[in-house]
Amino acid sequence: MIKKPRSRIVWAVALATATAATVTIGATTGGPPNPLPVDPPTRPTADRGKEPQVEPQATERRQIATSVLDRDFKFTLTALRSRTDPLAASVRIQVFTFKDGAWRESDRALVGDVNGWFWFPLTGRHAVCQFSTASTEPAPVAVSLLITPSVGCSPAENFLIENGQIIPA
Repeated sequence: MIKKPRSRIVWAVALATATAATVTIGATTGGPPNPLPVDPPTRPTADRGKEPQVEPQATERRQIATSVLDRDFKFTLTALRSRTDPLAASVRIQVFTFKDGAWRESDRALVGDVNGWFWFPLTGRHAVCQFSTASTEPAPVAVSLLITPSVGCSPAENFLIENGQIIPA
């Protein structure tokens, strides 16, 4: 029986392991940086004097809250899922006025930043921590949403609604 030297086999295994580690490290540290997101198109608000507002590009929408005040105003909060990041979302508040027997949108604004929320907490139970409205003129609206179950609720973002137009408070 011919015995092969054991040291050569160990050396070959060590060489293969070192090569695999070098390839893995090189693959994870190299390559081009992630591209920056492209700005979505802007949409002016109903009031021409306001600055244009960035409207998120959404693949999925889900209404998360609504409030109706004396058939004068209707407010809705809608979660808009991001097209670029399936875990991210934006939240839109819309104001509707009742005219000629139908609700007509009079203005809209974003709550927080574009894609600044997480989709699943926004569309799950207990997503809306606070959504308060009042039928005074101007009408105050306060919105607080769940960031994540472990983090809790966001600070309230306040708006004023005057003649159907959203005014950041």
